[in-house]
Amino acid sequence: MPENNRKQLKLDRIHRIILSELQSDGRLSNVELARRASISAPPCLRRVRALEKDGFIHGYHANIDAGLLGFKEQFFALVGLDSQSQVQLQAFETLVADWPEIRECHMIRGGGDFLLKVVARDKDHRDALTMKLTSADHVVKVTTFETIRTSKELSGPPISVED
Repeated sequence: MPENNRKQLKLDRIHRIILSELQSDGRLSNVELARRASISAPPCLRRVRALEKDGFIHGYHANIDAGLLGFKEQFFALVGLDSQSQVQLQAFETLVADWPEIRECHMIRGGGDFLLKVVARDKDHRDALTMKLTSADHVVKVTTFETIRTSKELSGPPISVED
């Protein structure tokens, strides 16, 4: 959604409470969400719809345990390309968009061009994904960082309920 559309809605304390509560639990019923925001259900639903329309809320999802689905390995890959032309940067983004194991792709500055969050079933799968990355067009360097454990994993930005 264009940036100017996002600024149409002026966030007040109730909007921030709604965002904070939905960020913590996207399955809250509208009635419970309204109770927590200290407003009635109909205006609460209107506020949620406005937050969705203006792009503050991009969607809702379940936080799935990757290990239980057979993805026992997680790693980050720092990828450097041979050129930073928009054509090559976009081509790389298009390439990795089709890899289901790549869960996040961030264009970065300083030390590389992209930082990827990747899941793999096991060491062999991790190595195969790394080799696939290193052999991709215009990739000149891939540095991987294996995750030992994750002690904090939050989605979205911190939300202050104060105006």
